[in-house]
Amino acid sequence: MSAKNQRRLQKRNLLGRREFLCTAPLASLSAPLAFRRWNTFHTLTTKPIEMRIDDVSYDYEEFRYRTPYKFAGKEVDRATILNVRCVAHLTNGRSAHGFGSMPMGNVWSFPSQRMSYDKTLGAMKALAERVRNITADFKETGHPIDINVALEPDYLKAADEVSRRLQLEEPIPKLCVLVTASAFDAALHDAFGKVHGLSSYGTYGSDFMTRDLSHYLGPEFKGEHLDQYLLKEPGARLALYHSVGASDAIEDADLGKWMDDGLPETLSGWIRYNGLTHIKIKLAGDDLAWDLDRVVRIDHTASEVQAERRVRTWAYSLDFNERCPNVGYLLEFLRRLKEKTPRGFERIRYIEQPTARDLEKHRENTMHEAAKLRPVVIDESLTGLDRLILARELGYTGVALKACKGQSQALLMAAAAQKYKMFRCVQDLTCPGASLLHSVGLAARVPGVTAVEANARQYMPIANKPWEQKFPGIFLVKDGMMRTADLNGPGLGAVT
Repeated sequence: MSAKNQRRLQKRNLLGRREFLCTAPLASLSAPLAFRRWNTFHTLTTKPIEMRIDDVSYDYEEFRYRTPYKFAGKEVDRATILNVRCVAHLTNGRSAHGFGSMPMGNVWSFPSQRMSYDKTLGAMKALAERVRNITADFKETGHPIDINVALEPDYLKAADEVSRRLQLEEPIPKLCVLVTASAFDAALHDAFGKVHGLSSYGTYGSDFMTRDLSHYLGPEFKGEHLDQYLLKEPGARLALYHSVGASDAIEDADLGKWMDDGLPETLSGWIRYNGLTHIKIKLAGDDLAWDLDRVVRIDHTASEVQAERRVRTWAYSLDFNERCPNVGYLLEFLRRLKEKTPRGFERIRYIEQPTARDLEKHRENTMHEAAKLRPVVIDESLTGLDRLILARELGYTGVALKACKGQSQALLMAAAAQKYKMFRCVQDLTCPGASLLHSVGLAARVPGVTAVEANARQYMPIANKPWEQKFPGIFLVKDGMMRTADLNGPGLGAVT
């Protein structure tokens, strides 16, 4: 072991690690082993199937959006994709390459009224360099989830250091750290599956993981393993959730200028083009009249087009991107929407986080009454088990799982959500290419998930072009359904 790694181990043995999934004592769980001192990582005998990291590298791709995507009061017109490659080997000497990819998503993960787009993106890039070095320097063996558990405290510390060094007006938040690290985590999971000649989803049982779920999620999970909360094979089909951004055209009259690039430019056009049956509606959250009119108009247009197509059943999800000032706004919105369009109201499947992401600061925003009407899912706030427990206390009844928060965390949160009988959905971060395959693959393995958001095809279709022929069932949708049965190749299945 290098002198550097010895110093890191000594430091952790003296000081202990910050929690990975919890940052405060939980009301109903004693502290899981994963949250305790670093030396617990080494208490069990190394297995020959455990992995050691040899090398980590990364690069970026830049894309301009075909049309701006408006959410949370801001329009996004570009994306930076972080691509990560790693080389790792087992203790028996067998090695493999892993690949992970994810949009940086700084507008969503690091929102700021005081810093520009370029400044928050620059901070994420600076953090990505630190995450790469931390990950590459880690020379202990383990399962990718255990490696992520061990490294996340260092990622968070690095974020604090980057924030100070760059003199940021606001520190890098934990959500942003998760997004920045997610492609690195994905590459490790991908390599681990490939080195064993299996789908990564075949490596989450007791034959590959030394510890049971109680180590990560608490004593309620004693004797249980992740594979008990995942489908043995990917589901055959998932409905495609189409996103209607707050500035997207619903009908032709909404368009000022046509792009004429061969793709639809209105909601009605997209419904016909992709055979859509699931529509995600971005709302303002600070303009009740506008929000009501938006949903009523969308329901009217969808009803006309679906009647033409002889489709009788379709669904909506509502996303306020935490912009509602309080839960009273949401309750009034739902009451008035039901009055204006009873059938439209019935088509709502769930509501994504309507109020501020800082749950601790805004405990007054309890969702108990709203959740009696429709599942209310935690999204931006879901950065660990402690936030999930708090969200349940505040009345949230569902979770939005996202690959962009890391494969390791998404899987653990999926298990916890099932244990607590919470509604589950999978959303993306305008994920193209390999990142979309990662997101869809996750959705296809989590029981109860029947649809998945995929909006890069709308906003940066050029990034999907190289993938269309290899995975037509995911990237070329004509009947509103993604074909997911074949997402069982080695690793995460995107890059062989």
